[in-house]
Amino acid sequence: MKLLKEELNIDFMGKRKLATIFSAILMAVSIVSLATQGLNLGVDFTGGTLVEVGYDKAAGLESIRSDLAASEFGEATVQYFGSASEVLIRVAPREGVNTAEISSSILELLRSDGQVVEMRRVEFVGPQVGEELTEDGGLAMLYALLGILIYVALRFQMRFSIGAIAALVHDVIITMGVFSILQMDFDLTVLAALLAVIGYSLNDTIVVFDRIRENFHKMRKANPIEVMNTSLNQTLSRTIMTSLTTLLVLMSLFLVGGEIIHGFSTALIIGVVIGTYSSIFVASPVTLALGISKEDLMPVEKEGADQDHI
Repeated sequence: MKLLKEELNIDFMGKRKLATIFSAILMAVSIVSLATQGLNLGVDFTGGTLVEVGYDKAAGLESIRSDLAASEFGEATVQYFGSASEVLIRVAPREGVNTAEISSSILELLRSDGQVVEMRRVEFVGPQVGEELTEDGGLAMLYALLGILIYVALRFQMRFSIGAIAALVHDVIITMGVFSILQMDFDLTVLAALLAVIGYSLNDTIVVFDRIRENFHKMRKANPIEVMNTSLNQTLSRTIMTSLTTLLVLMSLFLVGGEIIHGFSTALIIGVVIGTYSSIFVASPVTLALGISKEDLMPVEKEGADQDHI
């Protein structure tokens, strides 16, 4: 492994302009989609009733939609949930009607044409709770980024801190952009996955920054670009192995974990891939662009320290 690290000599910093263009395109597409389409917020955030039903055979979404449209639930959204025989129905909040009445009415309506329909799950979130969850979820992400900014600034240097935050914002925006483009359900589990992505990406970035700081002290005659290239090559095998083993677990969750955690595993898979990329091509180039140098990482000498030693 040591030999492999010494043989690697990839010019990561030489490709930083191409990486910047690629990241800018991804972020622009994500921001445009978020601004135009928005996120397909789940009941956790919008409020309402979520009804999951199971059929004994493949269900026809169009016929279900037409039946609901002809009833008092015309605004309900219908989609498959895991298989063609399982259907998820989302109903907006209704004043004066409780969850039991809504689920019973929907089940009675679906069974009216003689089909065998089984109630699997019913969830309800009030509109006030949904608004609070939306606000609290956004604040949680902001607090996490602010805490990371302070932590990295204290441990390394402010330029490193800005580079780390730039990478994390990059990861979150692109992950949310994918959910917006595909209009996948964005619920509390996906929000939890985004916070996990922030932690994973930060850990990757901190490993690289640690090596950069070490090499700034060891490679006294090298310029910042050479130091960063050497550091990225030395940590590349660790970064790839960590990402691959994490992705193996996430792919297992995605394939056999069931529809309930489908959004969670999808967000993590996207986040791990983007986070691995950003720790190499976003965090370090941003730090380099801010003008980091060996002098910035040297400990500050106290005035009169020499006389005190004597």
